[in-house]
Amino acid sequence: MTARDTWRALYARFRPHRRTVAFGALLTLIGSLSGLAQPLAAKELVHRLGGDEPVTDVLLLLTALVVLGTAVSAAGGYVLERTAESVVLAARRSLVGRMLRLRVPDMDRTQPGDLMSRITSDTTLLRAVTTQSVVSGTTGALTFAGAVVLMGFQDPVLLGVTLGVIVLIATATALVMPRIAKATGRAQEAVATMSALLERAFGAIRTVKASGAEARETAALEEAAQEAWRQGVTSAKWQSVAGTSVGLAVQVSFLAVLGIGGARVASGAISVATLVAFLLLLFYLIEPVAQLVEAATQYQVGAAAVARIVEAERMGTEDTGPSPDRTGTPPDPEGPASVTFEGVTFRYDDDLPYIHHGVDFAVPGGGMTAFVGPSGAGKTTVFGLIERFYETTGGRVLVDGVDVRDWPLDRLRASIGYVEQDAPVLSGTLRENLLFAAPHATDREVAGVLRRARLEGLVERLPDGLDTRVGHRGTKLSGGERQRVAIARALLRKPRLLLLDEATSQLDAVNELALRDTVADAARHTTVLVVAHRLSTVTLADRIVVMEAGRVRAVGTHAELTASDALYEELATTQFLVPGADARPEAVT
Repeated sequence: MTARDTWRALYARFRPHRRTVAFGALLTLIGSLSGLAQPLAAKELVHRLGGDEPVTDVLLLLTALVVLGTAVSAAGGYVLERTAESVVLAARRSLVGRMLRLRVPDMDRTQPGDLMSRITSDTTLLRAVTTQSVVSGTTGALTFAGAVVLMGFQDPVLLGVTLGVIVLIATATALVMPRIAKATGRAQEAVATMSALLERAFGAIRTVKASGAEARETAALEEAAQEAWRQGVTSAKWQSVAGTSVGLAVQVSFLAVLGIGGARVASGAISVATLVAFLLLLFYLIEPVAQLVEAATQYQVGAAAVARIVEAERMGTEDTGPSPDRTGTPPDPEGPASVTFEGVTFRYDDDLPYIHHGVDFAVPGGGMTAFVGPSGAGKTTVFGLIERFYETTGGRVLVDGVDVRDWPLDRLRASIGYVEQDAPVLSGTLRENLLFAAPHATDREVAGVLRRARLEGLVERLPDGLDTRVGHRGTKLSGGERQRVAIARALLRKPRLLLLDEATSQLDAVNELALRDTVADAARHTTVLVVAHRLSTVTLADRIVVMEAGRVRAVGTHAELTASDALYEELATTQFLVPGADARPEAVT
């Protein structure tokens, strides 16, 4: 991002807080100005001491200035720091809300750990750039200008000497600022890489351990950590150079002013009191100059974070309404939903092969339809297109006779219950998982789905019943229990269309039989589409869609297909015992 774009993005962050920022800046400026008055009071004190005049009132004035300046500066600092935290909070809220609404294809192309890093560590850097780089820079510049004006009134010659030294050192300092920005950006990228690697390892920790890959994963993480350290040290080195330039500028200026000022006092050009006041003002320049250098440094640090945050905000999100180019009006039906695919073609990305090559089928409302076929036939992709996780490349997907792109997204998904292949269970309690898709369900409704999904025994065995925590991704539950929880969660939503993707693959024979009855019962009230690899499940279907290589090969009942389709007969002969998955992006990358 250019400096102009960075400032625009930064201003957009604290624009809602601009009045509070202005108030905090005003307090800080008042505190700084009270400090500027102190050298003038000290000058008066020197004059009175030299003339043997009373100094009580001047000492009281100096004390009041010190107390006032300290109190007002502290109040201003608190207001600005609080505002900075508010900016960080607003950025995190915005990013969290946006990240959870990202389009699934964009999520497929992005490491989750990198997105988490942008929400956590990158937003933290906004705090520094909001205070030091904007507010402190502004107040520092105003205070610096005020000090320069007062120094000019004291002695223009000494002012010229001071500014000459400061400008010379400031020019040299400015050369290191781009290095700080570059090193900080690389450090943030390394931290994001660490987050992505950690997310990958923790998400498959059993696979890591079973594969004996701890050392390799540790090495990859250590390499990312080492890179973050290298870039952090580089940034710290140049920040140190910039920071010490303030002391160097003041010290060199002090020596020059002391030498030249002493000569001017000796010649009678200025008085001793004037030289003392000038030297006090010179030392007072340390704070505003330090603020300016710190502001420039923090801007370089924050600019890298702002760029990463803006990049995340530019990622496309799902539109909860119909697609922008659509004009159809969806109905408001009740009862089971119908599903139709008309010449659907689809691929996950432009550089990937097609998954669907003109898929056509029609499923009337009600009953159960099973999708079978070899691995990679495109069965799971059918469900992704119905949910509008992905948009078709060509053709149409219709629900209740209306293109899914004409449906408001929230209404479409509210009518669908979806059980994924891996039947995800979220960290939290069993109750929270069941209510995840239907947060307003009653205890009676929960008890009903527990019975239908054969989870009553599990609830009785758990130490805290429904309020037992199930662990990260349901690690305290067995694979079959997780599948039953996922099915119960979908049933509790009372969907008009139920999508089950190999939802009974990890169940034992007793529970599978019971859940077959549950699914058959659900099919009397809703439309059930199931991807299955078990013959016992498939034979219950009212219709079976046989898919091969991204096309619909045949549609019929078990008896009809056994007699008419060689592929289905072969699959039925092997009892559908070989599960598979579609060639989704995560499977081919």
